[in-house]
Amino acid sequence: MPDQPDPADQARRGDRPPVAVFDIDGVLADVRHRLHHVGARPKDWAAFFAAAPADPALAEGVAAVATAHRAGHAIVYLTGRPERHRADTVAWLAEQGLPTGELHMRVEGDRRPARFTKVAALRRLARRYRIVAFVDDDAAVVAAVRAAGFPVLHAQWMGTATSGADGAPDARSVQEVLFDVQERDGRT
Repeated sequence: MPDQPDPADQARRGDRPPVAVFDIDGVLADVRHRLHHVGARPKDWAAFFAAAPADPALAEGVAAVATAHRAGHAIVYLTGRPERHRADTVAWLAEQGLPTGELHMRVEGDRRPARFTKVAALRRLARRYRIVAFVDDDAAVVAAVRAAGFPVLHAQWMGTATSGADGAPDARSVQEVLFDVQERDGRT
């Protein structure tokens, strides 16, 4: 059986392998059950991230990863989760049966909006890979990635309903809460 091509060697030759890049929260992981921790002030970031291992998978996102993997694309996960949650995130991805791939996480202390951190990460990845798709749920990230010239899919399959700690409907949508934590707070 022939050896697998080395992505670094391919990139040096200009023959970059195709990659599909996926956000996690709101694309692969349903975070609605933990949004109440960060939907109001004071935000409880420790509780928000501690609850991440219990996230249900979003079937549409998992199917998109499977489709890209079957097409022969390398898979990269690009998340705004802080680096200190790597072990939980890797375990969660494996529990969902998702293919292994590079995992890029937010550097500790980096509070820049996700639209900046993710475009910068995609530019770094583009040195080694031919980015064929980037999938994210944040409209600001999607707009910035598109403006940077990368192919992007706006994942909107998580829906709009969220609930507070008591299970009652929250006055703000999932997208509004996630926009706040990703763009204003620079946390996920």
